[in-house]
Amino acid sequence: MANSRLLFAVVLGLIMPGGAFADYAYITNQSSSDLSVIDLDRMVESERIPTPGQPAGIAVAPQLGAVFIVSPESKMLRRYGMPAGAPEAERTLDGGPIGVAVDERRGRVFVSDWYNARVWVIAADGLATLVVLFTGSAPAGLAVSVDGHWLATADRDANQVSIFDAETLTLRHRVTVGSRPFGVTFSPDGRLFSADVGSNTVTAVDPVSGRVLGHVATRERPYAVAFASGRGFVTNQYDDSVSVFDAHSLAAVAVIDTGEYPEGIDTSADGRRIVVANWFSNSLTVIDSESLEIIGEIATGDGPRAFGRFLSAAPAPRSR
Repeated sequence: MANSRLLFAVVLGLIMPGGAFADYAYITNQSSSDLSVIDLDRMVESERIPTPGQPAGIAVAPQLGAVFIVSPESKMLRRYGMPAGAPEAERTLDGGPIGVAVDERRGRVFVSDWYNARVWVIAADGLATLVVLFTGSAPAGLAVSVDGHWLATADRDANQVSIFDAETLTLRHRVTVGSRPFGVTFSPDGRLFSADVGSNTVTAVDPVSGRVLGHVATRERPYAVAFASGRGFVTNQYDDSVSVFDAHSLAAVAVIDTGEYPEGIDTSADGRRIVVANWFSNSLTVIDSESLEIIGEIATGDGPRAFGRFLSAAPAPRSR
C-alpha cells in the first residue's frame, strides 16, 4: 500500500503544475566519491552527497522511493531515499560489485560481481542476500524489462548476454552478441540491446527466443543505450558522441556531439529528454529526443559515471 501511495504521488507531481515532484538525475561521481542530485527542470545541481568508495553503478527505484548505489572500490551497496540524504541501509559485498538494477514489483535488487561471474539477488529493504545467480565471465551491466518478466546481464569477457526469468530466477538463454558487451537495456517493446564496446556495435536480442535480431554500427567504444521517441541512443566513449538509430529498423539516424568520454545515458520520465553523463568533462549533456538538439549542459562532480538507470521523478531535495 505504501508503494502504491508513493507511485500515485509521483504521478500527481508530474501532472500538477507547481507540484512537489520533478525530474531529477542522480549522478554517481567516481573520482570525487559523491552523488550529484540534478534538478532537470532548472538545469542545476541541487545537492551533492558524499558517497565513499568511488561510486559507479546506480539504479533509481521510484516506486520504492529509493536510490541504490554501488561503490566498487569499497565493495559497498547503499540504499538512499528520495530525496537522497544519509544512507538508509548499506552492506559490503565480497567480490567485484559494479552494476545494479532493481525489480520494483518484487522488491529485489540485482548486483553484478565482475570478478566471480555471478549476480547477487538482494532484498531491497534490508539488503540481505536472497540467492546468487551465475553468469558468463565479467558481468557488468544489468537490466530488468519494462514488464518485469526478464533480467539480463552483459557478460563482457564471455561476449554474451545472460537472460533470466525475473520471477523464478531461472536462466533461460545465453546469447552471443558483439565483442565485450558492457551496458544492457530493454527497449519499450521488450527487446534487449547490448552495447558492445569491443566491436563498436549494438546487438538486438529477442529475450523470448534468445535469437539475435540484428546489429547497429556505432562510433568507437559504445557504452550504454537508452530509448525515446522511437529511437535508440548510444554513448560512444572514445568518440565524445551519441549514435542515434531507428529503434525498429535499426538504421542509423544521426550522431550527436557530447562532452568528453560519455558513459551513462537515460531517458526522462516523459520521454522528451535524453541525458548523458560525460566522465572526463564533469558534465551532463541534455538532448531533445525529437529534434536531436542539445538543450542544456549541467556541471556535476568529478568523474560522473551514472552506470545504470539514474533519472527519476522524485520529491524536491532540501535547499542548500
